[in-house]
Amino acid sequence: MTEHDDLPAAARTRRLEERLIAAGLTSDDEIDEFLTRLYANASPVNGAQLAARAWTDPVFRELLLADGNAAAAVFGFSVPSPDKHGYQLRVVANTDQIHNVIVCTLCSCYPVSLLGPSPGWYKSFAYRSRTVREPREVLAEFGVTLPDTVQISVWDSTSEARYMVLPARPAGTEALDAGQLAGLVTRNGLIGTALV
Repeated sequence: MTEHDDLPAAARTRRLEERLIAAGLTSDDEIDEFLTRLYANASPVNGAQLAARAWTDPVFRELLLADGNAAAAVFGFSVPSPDKHGYQLRVVANTDQIHNVIVCTLCSCYPVSLLGPSPGWYKSFAYRSRTVREPREVLAEFGVTLPDTVQISVWDSTSEARYMVLPARPAGTEALDAGQLAGLVTRNGLIGTALV
């Protein structure tokens, strides 16, 4: 265990920022400008729009599952690609046989531009450690009880690869358009801790 493991995340983040500034790689103003741009349009509504389009457009669904960055770009959402110091967006689909849940075991890597700011529980040590060991129990605490026949896949986000869940389309929604469908999708559904 290193000395900074006991520090709150905000203090560790500030230490890293100070090192980057001291090395001449950035400035406080540049960091603030980046965060302002990021949070200005970051919302789970963005991820919900991707999910709804995937539910109604099989070609887009294939693109979303094959190349999340390209699919996000179709909507104009900011997901910097790995070659531009960003990450690869990987989207995993829930089915009748598989339920996916996202975690970041090291910190709190998360596709902010598509899901909005991460919830406090996502960053908690309990969620980060328990989801890998006992995902069925963690999901039950969120109110998601799955049959034993459903396999749970846990996806560990990193700085290079961030994940989003494509929830299963709810039954009885065939008459809804993409806008109405997007209204059914929650941030927790895009993380996997809710069914929609």
